[in-house]
Amino acid sequence: MKYDFDSVIDRKGTGSIKHDAAARFGKPEGLIPLWVADMDFKVAEPIIDALRQKVDHGIYGYESPSPTYFDAASGWFIRRFNWTPKEEWLVITSGVVPAVNYAVKALTFEGDSVLIQTPVYYPFSNAINSNGRKLIENPLVLNNGRYEIDFEDFEKKIVDNSVKLFIFCSPHNPVSRVWTIEELQTLGAICKKHDVFVVADEIHCDFTFNGHKHTMFIDACPEIADKTISCTAPSKTFNLAGLQTSNIWIPGEDTRNRFMEALETTGFFSSNSMGLTACEAAYRHGDEWLDQCKDYIYENYLFFKEYIQEKIPSLRVHELEGTYLLWVDFSALGKTPEEVNDLILNKAGLWLDEGKMFGTGGENFQRFVLACPRSVLAEALERLASAVNQ
Repeated sequence: MKYDFDSVIDRKGTGSIKHDAAARFGKPEGLIPLWVADMDFKVAEPIIDALRQKVDHGIYGYESPSPTYFDAASGWFIRRFNWTPKEEWLVITSGVVPAVNYAVKALTFEGDSVLIQTPVYYPFSNAINSNGRKLIENPLVLNNGRYEIDFEDFEKKIVDNSVKLFIFCSPHNPVSRVWTIEELQTLGAICKKHDVFVVADEIHCDFTFNGHKHTMFIDACPEIADKTISCTAPSKTFNLAGLQTSNIWIPGEDTRNRFMEALETTGFFSSNSMGLTACEAAYRHGDEWLDQCKDYIYENYLFFKEYIQEKIPSLRVHELEGTYLLWVDFSALGKTPEEVNDLILNKAGLWLDEGKMFGTGGENFQRFVLACPRSVLAEALERLASAVNQ
Protein backbone atom coordinates (compact mmCIF):
# COMPACT_ATOMS: atom_id res chain seq x y z
CA MET A 1 0.00 0.00 0.00
CA LYS A 2 1.00 3.62 -0.44
CA TYR A 3 1.71 5.33 2.87
CA ASP A 4 1.11 9.02 3.58
CA PHE A 5 4.06 10.92 5.04
CA ASP A 6 2.86 14.39 4.01
CA SER A 7 -0.08 14.76 6.40
CA VAL A 8 0.64 16.88 9.46
CA ILE A 9 -0.66 15.06 12.53
CA ASP A 10 -1.32 17.33 15.50
CA ARG A 11 0.61 15.90 18.45
CA LYS A 12 0.07 18.82 20.82
CA GLY A 13 -1.64 17.82 24.01
CA THR A 14 -0.75 14.14 23.65
CA GLY A 15 2.09 14.16 26.16
CA SER A 16 4.66 14.11 23.37
CA ILE A 17 8.09 15.06 24.69
CA LYS A 18 8.93 16.45 21.29
CA HIS A 19 5.88 18.71 21.07
CA ASP A 20 4.61 19.29 24.61
CA ALA A 21 7.73 19.67 26.76
CA ALA A 22 8.94 23.16 25.84
CA ALA A 23 8.22 24.62 29.30
CA ARG A 24 9.78 21.60 30.98
CA PHE A 25 13.02 22.23 29.09
CA GLY A 26 12.90 26.00 29.57
CA LYS A 27 11.98 26.74 25.97
CA PRO A 28 9.45 29.26 24.68
CA GLU A 29 6.17 28.08 23.19
CA GLY A 30 5.47 28.11 19.45
CA LEU A 31 8.72 26.48 18.36
CA ILE A 32 8.96 24.01 15.49
CA PRO A 33 10.52 20.97 17.20
CA LEU A 34 13.20 19.22 15.14
CA TRP A 35 15.32 18.11 18.04
CA VAL A 36 14.65 14.68 19.57
CA ALA A 37 14.95 11.64 17.25
CA ASP A 38 11.22 11.00 17.08
CA MET A 39 9.25 10.79 13.82
CA ASP A 40 6.10 12.76 13.10
CA PHE A 41 4.81 9.95 10.88
CA LYS A 42 1.92 7.61 11.61
CA VAL A 43 3.20 4.06 12.09
CA ALA A 44 2.62 1.21 9.65
CA GLU A 45 -0.89 -0.25 9.49
CA PRO A 46 0.19 -3.82 10.36
CA ILE A 47 1.59 -2.51 13.65
CA ILE A 48 -1.63 -0.64 14.43
CA ASP A 49 -3.68 -3.73 13.56
CA ALA A 50 -1.60 -5.92 15.86
CA LEU A 51 -1.94 -3.42 18.71
CA ARG A 52 -5.71 -3.21 18.17
CA GLN A 53 -5.96 -6.98 18.51
CA LYS A 54 -3.90 -6.80 21.67
CA VAL A 55 -6.12 -4.07 23.11
CA ASP A 56 -9.27 -5.97 22.20
CA HIS A 57 -7.99 -9.03 24.06
CA GLY A 58 -8.44 -6.96 27.20
CA ILE A 59 -5.75 -8.44 29.46
CA TYR A 60 -2.38 -6.73 29.82
CA GLY A 61 -0.54 -8.74 32.46
CA TYR A 62 3.12 -9.59 32.79
CA GLU A 63 4.49 -10.96 29.55
CA SER A 64 7.58 -12.44 27.99
CA PRO A 65 8.19 -12.69 24.24
CA SER A 66 5.90 -15.02 22.34
CA PRO A 67 7.35 -18.23 20.83
CA THR A 68 7.35 -16.48 17.44
CA TYR A 69 9.04 -13.26 18.58
CA PHE A 70 12.62 -14.37 17.92
CA ASP A 71 11.72 -15.67 14.46
CA ALA A 72 10.34 -12.23 13.56
CA ALA A 73 13.35 -10.37 14.94
CA SER A 74 15.98 -12.68 13.47
CA GLY A 75 14.11 -12.79 10.16
CA TRP A 76 14.44 -9.02 9.91
CA PHE A 77 18.21 -9.09 10.32
CA ILE A 78 18.61 -12.03 7.96
CA ARG A 79 16.47 -10.30 5.35
CA ARG A 80 17.83 -6.78 5.67
CA PHE A 81 21.47 -7.36 6.71
CA ASN A 82 22.31 -10.95 5.80
CA TRP A 83 23.14 -11.47 9.48
CA THR A 84 21.85 -14.47 11.43
CA PRO A 85 21.65 -13.96 15.21
CA LYS A 86 21.03 -16.83 17.62
CA GLU A 87 18.13 -16.96 20.04
CA GLU A 88 20.29 -17.41 23.13
CA TRP A 89 22.01 -14.10 22.34
CA LEU A 90 18.83 -12.07 22.80
CA VAL A 91 18.18 -9.97 25.90
CA ILE A 92 15.19 -7.63 25.85
CA THR A 93 15.42 -4.30 27.67
CA SER A 94 13.28 -1.18 27.88
CA GLY A 95 15.65 0.77 25.67
CA VAL A 96 19.12 1.13 24.23
CA VAL A 97 20.15 3.92 26.63
CA PRO A 98 19.33 1.73 29.66
CA ALA A 99 21.23 -1.12 27.99
CA VAL A 100 24.33 1.07 27.59
CA ASN A 101 24.14 1.91 31.30
CA TYR A 102 23.74 -1.77 32.23
CA ALA A 103 26.77 -2.58 30.12
CA VAL A 104 28.88 0.09 31.79
CA LYS A 105 27.93 -1.32 35.20
CA ALA A 106 28.44 -4.93 34.12
CA LEU A 107 31.73 -4.70 32.26
CA THR A 108 33.67 -2.05 34.16
CA PHE A 109 34.39 -0.94 37.73
CA GLU A 110 34.27 2.57 39.19
CA GLY A 111 37.26 4.53 37.96
CA ASP A 112 37.73 2.39 34.85
CA SER A 113 38.20 4.18 31.52
CA VAL A 114 35.48 4.04 28.87
CA LEU A 115 36.09 5.43 25.38
CA ILE A 116 33.71 7.21 23.00
CA GLN A 117 34.16 8.95 19.64
CA THR A 118 33.01 12.56 19.85
CA PRO A 119 30.91 14.33 18.75
CA VAL A 120 28.51 11.54 19.67
CA TYR A 121 25.09 10.78 21.16
CA TYR A 122 25.23 12.50 24.56
CA PRO A 123 23.72 9.68 26.71
CA PHE A 124 27.03 7.85 26.17
CA SER A 125 28.97 10.40 28.22
CA ASN A 126 26.13 10.54 30.74
CA ALA A 127 26.33 6.76 31.22
CA ILE A 128 30.07 6.99 31.83
CA ASN A 129 30.08 10.00 34.15
CA SER A 130 26.98 9.11 36.17
CA ASN A 131 28.37 5.65 36.91
CA GLY A 132 31.71 6.93 38.16
CA ARG A 133 33.80 5.85 35.18
CA LYS A 134 36.51 7.87 33.44
CA LEU A 135 35.50 9.39 30.11
CA ILE A 136 38.09 9.05 27.32
CA GLU A 137 37.54 10.70 23.93
CA ASN A 138 38.79 9.62 20.53
CA PRO A 139 37.49 12.61 18.53
CA LEU A 140 36.44 11.98 14.97
CA VAL A 141 38.45 13.83 12.33
CA LEU A 142 36.69 16.01 9.76
CA ASN A 143 38.55 15.46 6.49
CA ASN A 144 37.30 17.19 3.33
CA GLY A 145 33.78 17.39 4.72
CA ARG A 146 33.58 13.76 5.88
CA TYR A 147 34.23 12.36 9.32
CA GLU A 148 36.89 9.70 9.75
CA ILE A 149 38.28 7.68 12.66
CA ASP A 150 41.77 8.46 13.90
CA PHE A 151 42.83 4.85 14.49
CA GLU A 152 46.29 5.78 15.76
CA ASP A 153 44.75 8.01 18.42
CA PHE A 154 42.10 5.35 19.14
CA GLU A 155 44.72 2.75 20.01
CA LYS A 156 46.93 5.23 21.87
CA LYS A 157 44.00 6.34 24.05
CA ILE A 158 43.20 2.70 24.83
CA VAL A 159 46.79 1.90 25.82
CA ASP A 160 47.51 5.13 27.72
CA ASN A 161 44.30 4.95 29.74
CA SER A 162 43.87 1.17 30.12
CA VAL A 163 40.46 1.47 28.48
CA LYS A 164 38.13 -1.38 29.40
CA LEU A 165 35.07 -0.54 27.29
CA PHE A 166 34.41 1.18 23.95
CA ILE A 167 30.91 2.54 23.29
CA PHE A 168 30.51 2.69 19.51
CA CYS A 169 27.81 4.46 17.50
CA SER A 170 27.00 2.78 14.17
CA PRO A 171 25.59 4.41 12.09
CA HIS A 172 26.93 7.45 13.84
CA ASN A 173 24.66 9.93 15.58
CA PRO A 174 24.96 12.87 14.97
CA VAL A 175 27.47 12.98 12.09
CA SER A 176 25.58 10.43 9.98
CA ARG A 177 28.54 8.25 8.99
CA VAL A 178 27.88 4.67 7.92
CA TRP A 179 31.09 2.88 8.75
CA THR A 180 32.67 0.59 6.16
CA ILE A 181 33.53 -3.04 6.84
CA GLU A 182 37.21 -2.10 6.77
CA GLU A 183 36.70 0.57 9.43
CA LEU A 184 34.74 -1.85 11.61
CA GLN A 185 37.38 -4.55 11.26
CA THR A 186 40.17 -2.15 12.18
CA LEU A 187 38.31 -1.10 15.33
CA GLY A 188 37.59 -4.73 16.16
CA ALA A 189 41.21 -5.78 15.73
CA ILE A 190 42.44 -3.03 18.05
CA CYS A 191 39.84 -3.88 20.69
CA LYS A 192 40.71 -7.57 20.41
CA LYS A 193 44.42 -6.82 20.75
CA HIS A 194 43.90 -4.84 23.97
CA ASP A 195 41.07 -6.92 25.45
CA VAL A 196 38.47 -4.13 25.25
CA PHE A 197 34.73 -4.77 25.45
CA VAL A 198 32.57 -3.18 22.75
CA VAL A 199 29.02 -1.89 23.10
CA ALA A 200 27.74 -1.14 19.60
CA ASP A 201 24.70 1.14 19.50
CA GLU A 202 23.17 0.11 16.16
CA ILE A 203 19.69 1.52 16.75
CA HIS A 204 19.83 3.50 13.48
CA CYS A 205 21.01 0.53 11.41
CA ASP A 206 17.87 0.49 9.25
CA PHE A 207 18.49 4.01 7.94
CA THR A 208 21.21 4.07 5.31
CA PHE A 209 21.08 5.99 2.03
CA ASN A 210 22.62 6.52 -1.37
CA GLY A 211 24.47 3.23 -1.63
CA HIS A 212 25.80 3.15 1.91
CA LYS A 213 25.30 -0.18 3.65
CA HIS A 214 25.28 -0.98 7.35
CA THR A 215 27.19 -4.03 8.57
CA MET A 216 26.51 -5.37 12.06
CA PHE A 217 29.64 -5.00 14.19
CA ILE A 218 29.39 -8.60 15.39
CA ASP A 219 29.23 -9.78 11.79
CA ALA A 220 32.24 -7.71 10.73
CA CYS A 221 34.31 -8.67 13.78
CA PRO A 222 33.45 -12.25 14.80
CA GLU A 223 36.81 -12.58 16.55
CA ILE A 224 35.59 -10.21 19.29
CA ALA A 225 31.93 -11.27 19.31
CA ASP A 226 32.26 -12.81 22.77
CA LYS A 227 33.11 -9.36 24.15
CA THR A 228 30.56 -7.41 22.10
CA ILE A 229 27.07 -6.19 22.93
CA SER A 230 24.95 -5.10 19.95
CA CYS A 231 22.06 -2.79 20.80
CA THR A 232 19.12 -2.70 18.37
CA ALA A 233 15.47 -1.69 18.57
CA PRO A 234 12.41 -1.06 16.41
CA SER A 235 11.92 2.31 18.12
CA LYS A 236 13.73 4.62 15.69
CA THR A 237 12.92 2.50 12.65
CA PHE A 238 9.16 2.33 13.17
CA ASN A 239 8.50 5.29 15.51
CA LEU A 240 7.82 3.07 18.54
CA ALA A 241 10.01 4.72 21.18
CA GLY A 242 7.12 5.09 23.62
CA LEU A 243 6.62 1.33 23.71
CA GLN A 244 10.09 0.86 25.19
CA THR A 245 11.29 -2.41 23.69
CA SER A 246 14.86 -3.04 22.58
CA ASN A 247 16.66 -6.16 21.39
CA ILE A 248 20.16 -6.52 22.77
CA TRP A 249 22.32 -9.23 21.17
CA ILE A 250 25.14 -10.70 23.30
CA PRO A 251 26.92 -13.77 21.83
CA GLY A 252 29.42 -14.27 24.68
CA GLU A 253 27.94 -16.30 27.53
CA ASP A 254 30.07 -14.67 30.22
CA THR A 255 29.39 -11.18 28.86
CA ARG A 256 25.68 -11.97 28.65
CA ASN A 257 25.56 -13.27 32.22
CA ARG A 258 27.30 -10.17 33.53
CA PHE A 259 24.88 -7.96 31.59
CA MET A 260 21.90 -9.91 32.94
CA GLU A 261 23.16 -9.53 36.51
CA ALA A 262 23.37 -5.76 36.04
CA LEU A 263 19.89 -5.74 34.52
CA GLU A 264 18.45 -7.70 37.44
CA THR A 265 19.83 -5.22 39.98
CA THR A 266 17.50 -2.59 38.48
CA GLY A 267 14.43 -4.70 39.24
CA PHE A 268 13.60 -5.20 35.55
CA PHE A 269 11.16 -8.09 35.51
CA SER A 270 8.84 -8.10 32.51
CA SER A 271 8.78 -6.59 29.04
CA ASN A 272 6.22 -4.09 27.76
CA SER A 273 3.49 -6.29 26.28
CA MET A 274 2.47 -3.67 23.72
CA GLY A 275 6.09 -3.17 22.76
CA LEU A 276 6.62 -6.88 22.15
CA THR A 277 3.48 -7.00 20.00
CA ALA A 278 4.48 -3.93 18.00
CA CYS A 279 8.04 -5.12 17.48
CA GLU A 280 6.99 -8.51 16.18
CA ALA A 281 4.47 -6.97 13.78
CA ALA A 282 7.00 -4.42 12.58
CA TYR A 283 9.67 -6.99 11.87
CA ARG A 284 7.21 -9.28 10.09
CA HIS A 285 5.27 -6.75 8.05
CA GLY A 286 7.12 -3.42 8.15
CA ASP A 287 9.37 -3.62 5.08
CA GLU A 288 7.04 -1.76 2.74
CA TRP A 289 6.43 1.09 5.18
CA LEU A 290 10.12 1.46 5.98
CA ASP A 291 11.20 1.50 2.34
CA GLN A 292 8.72 4.28 1.59
CA CYS A 293 9.70 6.14 4.75
CA LYS A 294 13.38 6.04 3.82
CA ASP A 295 12.62 7.37 0.34
CA TYR A 296 10.62 10.24 1.86
CA ILE A 297 13.35 11.11 4.37
CA TYR A 298 16.02 11.12 1.69
CA GLU A 299 13.86 13.44 -0.40
CA ASN A 300 13.59 15.67 2.68
CA TYR A 301 17.38 15.68 2.85
CA LEU A 302 17.71 16.69 -0.81
CA PHE A 303 15.07 19.40 -0.30
CA PHE A 304 16.89 20.67 2.79
CA LYS A 305 20.27 20.65 1.08
CA GLU A 306 19.03 22.50 -2.01
CA TYR A 307 17.22 25.10 0.09
CA ILE A 308 20.34 25.81 2.15
CA GLN A 309 22.51 26.10 -0.96
CA GLU A 310 20.12 28.64 -2.49
CA LYS A 311 18.95 30.65 0.53
CA ILE A 312 21.55 30.20 3.32
CA PRO A 313 24.79 29.23 1.55
CA SER A 314 26.89 30.12 4.59
CA LEU A 315 25.68 26.94 6.29
CA ARG A 316 27.28 23.60 5.49
CA VAL A 317 25.12 20.49 5.31
CA HIS A 318 26.90 17.18 5.86
CA GLU A 319 26.02 14.22 3.66
CA LEU A 320 23.23 11.99 4.95
CA GLU A 321 24.81 8.53 4.87
CA GLY A 322 22.74 7.09 7.70
CA THR A 323 20.17 7.92 10.43
CA TYR A 324 17.44 10.52 9.83
CA LEU A 325 19.51 13.18 11.61
CA LEU A 326 21.21 15.97 9.70
CA TRP A 327 24.42 17.58 10.96
CA VAL A 328 24.74 21.22 9.93
CA ASP A 329 27.77 23.48 10.39
CA PHE A 330 27.00 27.08 11.43
CA SER A 331 30.61 28.18 11.96
CA ALA A 332 30.74 30.40 8.85
CA LEU A 333 28.22 32.76 10.45
CA GLY A 334 31.04 33.96 12.66
CA LYS A 335 28.93 33.71 15.81
CA THR A 336 29.60 32.01 19.11
CA PRO A 337 27.66 28.80 19.82
CA GLU A 338 25.59 30.78 22.32
CA GLU A 339 24.75 33.40 19.70
CA VAL A 340 23.77 30.67 17.22
CA ASN A 341 21.51 29.07 19.80
CA ASP A 342 19.85 32.41 20.50
CA LEU A 343 19.30 32.97 16.78
CA ILE A 344 17.76 29.54 16.28
CA LEU A 345 15.59 29.56 19.38
CA ASN A 346 14.48 33.17 19.73
CA LYS A 347 14.68 34.53 16.19
CA ALA A 348 13.96 31.49 14.01
CA GLY A 349 11.60 29.83 16.48
CA LEU A 350 13.15 26.40 16.06
CA TRP A 351 13.99 23.74 18.62
CA LEU A 352 17.11 21.84 17.59
CA ASP A 353 19.77 19.84 19.41
CA GLU A 354 22.76 22.13 19.82
CA GLY A 355 26.05 20.59 18.80
CA LYS A 356 28.00 21.15 21.99
CA MET A 357 25.89 18.58 23.86
CA PHE A 358 27.48 15.91 21.64
CA GLY A 359 30.93 16.72 23.00
CA THR A 360 34.24 17.76 21.51
CA GLY A 361 33.92 18.91 17.91
CA GLY A 362 30.20 19.66 18.05
CA GLU A 363 30.38 23.26 19.24
CA ASN A 364 29.56 24.99 15.95
CA PHE A 365 26.93 22.52 14.77
CA GLN A 366 23.21 21.92 15.10
CA ARG A 367 21.35 18.65 14.58
CA PHE A 368 18.09 18.58 12.61
CA VAL A 369 15.54 15.74 12.55
CA LEU A 370 14.35 15.04 8.98
CA ALA A 371 11.52 12.63 9.91
CA CYS A 372 8.67 15.09 9.52
CA PRO A 373 6.24 16.18 6.77
CA ARG A 374 7.94 18.28 4.11
CA SER A 375 5.66 21.22 4.74
CA VAL A 376 6.91 21.37 8.34
CA LEU A 377 10.51 21.19 7.15
CA ALA A 378 9.84 23.94 4.61
CA GLU A 379 8.41 26.26 7.26
CA ALA A 380 11.39 25.57 9.52
CA LEU A 381 13.82 26.42 6.73
CA GLU A 382 11.94 29.62 5.90
CA ARG A 383 12.14 30.67 9.54
CA LEU A 384 15.84 29.85 9.62
CA ALA A 385 16.59 31.76 6.41
CA SER A 386 14.71 34.81 7.65
CA ALA A 387 16.60 34.79 10.95
CA VAL A 388 20.04 34.26 9.42
CA ASN A 389 19.61 36.73 6.58
CA GLN A 390 18.43 39.47 8.90
